[in-house]
Amino acid sequence: MLALIQRVKSASVEINGVETASIEQGLLVFLGVEKDDTQEDANRLLHKVLAYRVFSDTEGKMNLNVQDIGGALLVVSQFTLAADTNKGLRPSFSSAKAPQEARQLYEYFLQEASQQTTRLASGEFAADMQIALINDGPVTFLLQS
Repeated sequence: MLALIQRVKSASVEINGVETASIEQGLLVFLGVEKDDTQEDANRLLHKVLAYRVFSDTEGKMNLNVQDIGGALLVVSQFTLAADTNKGLRPSFSSAKAPQEARQLYEYFLQEASQQTTRLASGEFAADMQIALINDGPVTFLLQS
């Protein structure tokens, strides 16, 4: 399982011209699900996302995690993270989990996240979404379970 996390001042999701989710300071999490991923992978990755220290302390060092600062999570499914880009000029998605199984893991990730933080928003699985964000830094990391 993959999470591309971005430290943001704000982020939002729009579907069909309507804003469906938004957060202020926190993490925008693009979540990719690969073929062999399990609930255990989702649990490990969620722990990393919540505990990863990407916010500055009073000395300007990245020592605080999203919960330390009272930040929010905006989780967006993004199957393209699971693409194989090693050959040619067109991505292959053979390493991505089948859509129905990926949806189940995405929803499981959200369910577990909602039990650990009250500041959670999400996109819509498999929807055509427009994402707006103000990246703070910019600070972006790719995490794997």
